Amino acid sequence: MSATSKQSAMTADDIRARKGNQPIVSLTAYTTPMARLMDRHCDFVLVGDSLGMVLHGLPSTLGVTMEMMILHGQAVSRGLDHAMLVIDMPFGSYEEGPQQAFRNAARLMAETGAAAVKLEGGVEMAETIRFLVARGIPVMAHIGLTPQSVNTLGGYKVQGREEQGDLVLADAQAVADAGAFSVVLEKVPQRLADQITAEVSIPTIGIGASAGCDGQILVVDDMLGFFTAFKAKFVKRYADLGDSAEAAIAEYAAEVRAREFPAAEHVFGDQAPKQSTKK
Repeated sequence: MSATSKQSAMTADDIRARKGNQPIVSLTAYTTPMARLMDRHCDFVLVGDSLGMVLHGLPSTLGVTMEMMILHGQAVSRGLDHAMLVIDMPFGSYEEGPQQAFRNAARLMAETGAAAVKLEGGVEMAETIRFLVARGIPVMAHIGLTPQSVNTLGGYKVQGREEQGDLVLADAQAVADAGAFSVVLEKVPQRLADQITAEVSIPTIGIGASAGCDGQILVVDDMLGFFTAFKAKFVKRYADLGDSAEAAIAEYAAEVRAREFPAAEHVFGDQAPKQSTKK
């Protein structure tokens, strides 16, 4: 199955141009219905590899495959008309080198209709970002806490405190110089996020960073209360739909066991209802 890139109202150049202007709004999405709900409200929608944890029950994002990203990317693409579609490159699909990254990024875009890809890493990924951008693939970078590197980072820790701040700043400058159109800053101290936002030429998208970033992103299942295995400090729950859904399921189960559902209005009679002849 293939798809052409969507002619959405937003493009990578539009996102880049928002630097220092109206804040950029983004959420993750993994399904068509959810994409439709956020399409009019978000500037870009990310098919994040977080789908491995929030939808598939994996312990981390490391088990996510290209096939999983393509499947969910196609689903989200069907629900978007306005927001730009960005898709994560999964672990193992780009780290080997620029050529590998290009093959997989081109496949993701061709088969999902995504307008851009996102990959994790700073200085060490600058060459790959430059290679992709030169060949027509817009790249959103991701630095600070990079979940695909959780095993080498020693867990989901804040990145960039004290002397580490210079390293994260160098990562931001490197990805901007390489041609990334924006950069996600995840779980970095507020003051460092503000410094990076002030010093780099591309928009910063915060998640656990600062309100001073050029935009924000959250995992939609976190902010709606569907994912309850844990709650990061930077997540604000705008609804508790998980609790509401469980309550509805419990009510349904009770009614089935009590033979209260289905009721008369939910079943069919032997004869079809008569059609009215009135005009």
